[in-house]
Order: sequence, then structure tokens, then C-alpha cells
Amino acid sequence: MKFQLEWYITSDMNIETSIENTRDIIRQARVKGAAIGLVPTMGALHAGHYALVQACREQCGFCAVSIFVNPTQFGPNEDLDRYPRTFEADCRGCRDLGVDLVFAPTVTEMYPDPSSHIWVTVDTLSDCLCGASRPDHFRGVCTVVSKLFHIIQPDLAFFGRKDAQQLAIIRRMVRELDIPVEIIGCPTVRESDGLALSSRNRYLNAEERRQAVCLFQALQSAADAIRQGVTDCQGIIANMRSMIEAYPACRIDYIEMVDSELLQPISHLDQPALLALAVFLGATRLIDNMSIEPQGTCGWETVL
Repeated sequence: MKFQLEWYITSDMNIETSIENTRDIIRQARVKGAAIGLVPTMGALHAGHYALVQACREQCGFCAVSIFVNPTQFGPNEDLDRYPRTFEADCRGCRDLGVDLVFAPTVTEMYPDPSSHIWVTVDTLSDCLCGASRPDHFRGVCTVVSKLFHIIQPDLAFFGRKDAQQLAIIRRMVRELDIPVEIIGCPTVRESDGLALSSRNRYLNAEERRQAVCLFQALQSAADAIRQGVTDCQGIIANMRSMIEAYPACRIDYIEMVDSELLQPISHLDQPALLALAVFLGATRLIDNMSIEPQGTCGWETVL
């Protein structure tokens, strides 16, 4: 896809809670010939989100950021009530980066009749990995992202590769429902010690934060093994488990090597794959992953 990249600059950033007003703003941008980009978020923005915003600004003439803590993607015992909400700071950051529109609807605006939800699901990719321990999570993600796509009708939408399963599911949803949006996956942004940025990192106490680096270290160790020619997936996973279990604050939810297309477990590395893990540090659940792709005629390339 190629789009006109002339900037659509407003005198100030629009902040909207209304679906109707948001659609009016988007229509005005389209009249001016702007390509519309969307960065969907739940707020508590950090450098990873802002990297998505920067990518959007580079490729689109109009940049919209949604800030909505979506209740339908939280399980009954999860952190909906305490999920960090930093709206004013988020808006300042978006304004500094030249965002044109922040769409921040209320729950009632997005779900006017909570007793009669219409769900969007991608069953083939949602039951594994994070979906195994969060059974309704991706149903909520697909539903809210589908609604955002229909409200804002972006030409491009930007998602982080740290949430690799979510990215695969959104791509499948868009393809199967013929939604005319191009999904752009952007690299994971990390702290200096390798920990992937997440809004939930702020839950960690000092000792948990110190130990959290083991996720990245385990992935690095796997990458080294793969580059040295190791293709036994269970051996790679076993080594990662031993590394992470050496940290007392850590409890492994899963470590899995899956194929890149259907996200199904593989035992031998002979196709493009995703090495993904989820680990609890105290009550905080963190995820990370690594993509594995063929490199030339032999060997593998790993992307953290």
C-alpha cells in the first residue's frame, strides 16, 4: 500500500470521548487527503507506545491514538481495577509527538449495552500460549480492536511485536473479515538490561525488577544455541526453564516453541517459529518472545 504522506497538522491535538465526534474528525482528515494511522493502547504509555506513535507519524498524515482500558479482555481475577491509568501524562506525551487525535471513550460509549455483547473471536490462534491461561482475553481484544477499526477506519494500524500472539490474531482477523487496514508490527522496545517495556513493569518491586531480566537472558541463551545449530526445541526450552527457575521470584506460566503461522507447538526447529514465554514475578505476569526465521540456505536468524 502507498499513501499520501503529507502531514495533516491541527493547531492542537484533539481529545475525544465521543464516537460520533471522532468520526467527524477523521472525515475532515480524509477530505484533506491524509492517510489515517491508528495506535491502539490501554494508556499508561511508555517508550514502547511512543515508538509506535513515531512509526505512525512517519507513515501517515494523520495519527490517532486510542486510550481505552478495555474491560472485556480482563479475566475475573485480573488487574482491571488497578491497571495503571495516567491519562494526563499520556496526553502530554502524545501532544509532544504530534498526535492529531486521542480517542478516549468511556466504557459506556464503547459498550452501550453490556448485556448483549457481540463477540469477535479467532479461535484457531486464541486457545494456546497466553490464551490457555487467559481464556477470554483475545475475544475481548478482537472485539475492541474490531470496534476501533470500524470507528476510526485507519489505513494502517501499529502494534508491538512484544505481543506476538495478539499481533498474529489481529492479522488473521483483518484477513478473514476483509477489514481494509494494513497491520504494521513494530520492534519490541527494551530497557538497557533487556527487559521488554510493559505498562505492568511498574507493578514490580525493586527485587522483582532485578530478577525480571531473566526473561531476556533466557531468550538470549536460546538465540545463542539456535545460532550454534541446536534444533531440539525441548532441549532449548529445558535450558530456559532452568535459568528462570533459578530466580526465586519467578514462576513460569509457559515457555513454548510454536510455528509462526498457526502457533502450534513444534519439537524440531525446521520452519519459521516463535519462541514465547510468560512468567509471573510475584503477582505480575510478564511476556516476551523471539522470532526465528531461516537465514539463507542454512542456519537461523533470531530476532529479539
